[in-house]
Amino acid sequence: MRSVGDHRAAVAALVPRRRTVDLPPEAAVGLPVARDVAAPISLPPFTNSAMDGYAVRAADAAAGAVLPVAFDVPAGRTDVPALPPGAACRIMTGAPVPDGADAIVPVERTDGGVERVRIDEAPEPGRFFRASGSDIEAGEVALHEGERIGPATVGLAAALGLRTVRVLAPLHVAVLSTGSELVEPGTPLLPGQIYESNAPMLASALREAGATAEVLRFVADHPDELLGRLAERLGAGDVDLVVTSGGVSAGAFEVVKEALASRGVEFAKVAMQPGMPQGCGTVGFDGGARVPFVTFPGNPVSALVSFEVFLRPALRAAMGLPDRSRRSARLAGPVDSIPGKRQYLRGRLTPEDDGTDSVSVIGGPGSHYLRWLAQADCLLDIPADVKHLAGGEAVDVIVLDH
Repeated sequence: MRSVGDHRAAVAALVPRRRTVDLPPEAAVGLPVARDVAAPISLPPFTNSAMDGYAVRAADAAAGAVLPVAFDVPAGRTDVPALPPGAACRIMTGAPVPDGADAIVPVERTDGGVERVRIDEAPEPGRFFRASGSDIEAGEVALHEGERIGPATVGLAAALGLRTVRVLAPLHVAVLSTGSELVEPGTPLLPGQIYESNAPMLASALREAGATAEVLRFVADHPDELLGRLAERLGAGDVDLVVTSGGVSAGAFEVVKEALASRGVEFAKVAMQPGMPQGCGTVGFDGGARVPFVTFPGNPVSALVSFEVFLRPALRAAMGLPDRSRRSARLAGPVDSIPGKRQYLRGRLTPEDDGTDSVSVIGGPGSHYLRWLAQADCLLDIPADVKHLAGGEAVDVIVLDH
């Protein structure tokens, strides 16, 4: 059997390099910055007042001094004159500080006069000034390569006057579930039919990992129908990756294997449970560019665990983003494992008083127990050479951030 590590490397090698795109910052939320962006201007671009009050020369503004109000400076004024000696000017929060002023007296520390103002408390020079460049200087790196755009980043980019930001475009993935037994939710089930769950589940997982996803439904268990549907969709050239579920095992009517094994997809048994039957490779249609394919088993738990183990790390690495966190936890009870296969068991973490975590296995090992995966907040990663772990022993867990 192929090891988990070898198959993970094979899948990672298929994930295409991300292309870059220039987008308005608000349209790029969640995407990583493609390269460092230097601030084109300083922030603030001019020294301004942090308070509503009066701009003064500190030497003229002793407690009890009465100063003439020479002019007003509302926010947005662009023709601010210099402050005459021995005078004050009314100033609003965010307005530019006039030349000659070296202090701001908040309005609460005056009598609030309009033509003349009484200073009730002497100001400190430089107090309540927002100095030009005190946030960021022009030429400093404002957005760092790999940084994910968020609301605060959008605000910073807008404040700097950036109309667009170069980001890594999300990979676009087509998700295809095979099976003549699959029907759309809401349709009455006939004997032998089940509702389709893998495609929406995998599409959601892809989007959560940072890709965009579309679902191609439904494809019956016939190689020609599968190939026809793929050729029809992939002809546009806008799909970066195809993910399939089902049709990859060793039985009869394994439609994905039948259709793709001779076209460039390698199918293998991976030494893991759940998720042993796997496949990956590239496929071309009608002379077009070859498209990467990753094929997962059809059982729901096997499909999602396979995504977590093989594809999600590759997608996150391609985006320059961190993958799931891993940590060590103490087993709440004993665990038996199948020798020769790396086990991924569903679990729940419990914080302990000493700052560590304990972990309990939930549900059985069956790959159809989707309910237990939905309730899990971690996967226990049991090495292939382990047969038994006693309660209290340390185990590696992958934290699932649902």
